[in-house]
Amino acid sequence: MSLVSAKEMLQKAKAGKYAVGQFNINNLEWTKAILLTAQECNSPVILGVSEGAGKYMCGYNTVVGMVKGMIETLGITVPVALHLDHGSYEGALKCIEAGFSSVMFDGSHYPIDENIEKTKEIIRVAGEKGISVEAEVGAIGGEEDGVVGGGEVADPDECKQIADLGVDMLAAGIGNIHGVYPENWTGLNFDVLAQIQEKTGTMPLVLHGGTGIPEEMVKKAISLGVSKVNVNTECQLSFAAATRQYIEEGKDKQGKGFDPRKLLAPGTEAIKATVKEKMELFGSVNKA
Repeated sequence: MSLVSAKEMLQKAKAGKYAVGQFNINNLEWTKAILLTAQECNSPVILGVSEGAGKYMCGYNTVVGMVKGMIETLGITVPVALHLDHGSYEGALKCIEAGFSSVMFDGSHYPIDENIEKTKEIIRVAGEKGISVEAEVGAIGGEEDGVVGGGEVADPDECKQIADLGVDMLAAGIGNIHGVYPENWTGLNFDVLAQIQEKTGTMPLVLHGGTGIPEEMVKKAISLGVSKVNVNTECQLSFAAATRQYIEEGKDKQGKGFDPRKLLAPGTEAIKATVKEKMELFGSVNKA
């Protein structure tokens, strides 16, 4: 199966009261682990690529080639969207050109009028190629590739303004943050989420910063209209822990344990376990 827009999979998720996971990719191991798990779980999946990760992987053309090659070689038949995460205006245009099937334009740091104008242009260009578009209102807390947000809570009326432009999914800040949550985090603001859901109707909503949010909060957010949950840090932590254990046990010094294919295998399996756990939590298993 070739890459697909995220639009249809998220509309189905919204109607079915479940969410599709966006799992960010950082290299070959990450991509392979997520694709194989999606296939095993018969779940639709969104591969997220930040601008920093895109640069690290030698550019968007390289990423598209790698993902398309894996889908074909691994025999992946579940729906897969390749999505730019927190893209700049210029970055979104480059990803559209490179062959991504979905993009996020993060204009949350612009004044609302400028956010609207730039979002409209991205929607126009992407729409001509059948590419889905995500927009954001209210910066998500924490830091991702140098983009810092303070965990703002979105204005429901501004959310409606952006949703009415014709985006396919909307990321609205409800107190969520990227990275590891601090001990004094006060939780998600479900009152605001309910207001946003009321004003945006059937629009699939996106929860960024999915790592570390208690399971019951995630389930409640999905019941209130969240149809896409982003996970990145949790996969990184599980990969790092498994890799550390392999080295601390001296396995890299046994035989050819230093071979990167062996060295990175435990971390790759850890990513698969994390992704499966999330797909089960989000309710997307057997929804492909």
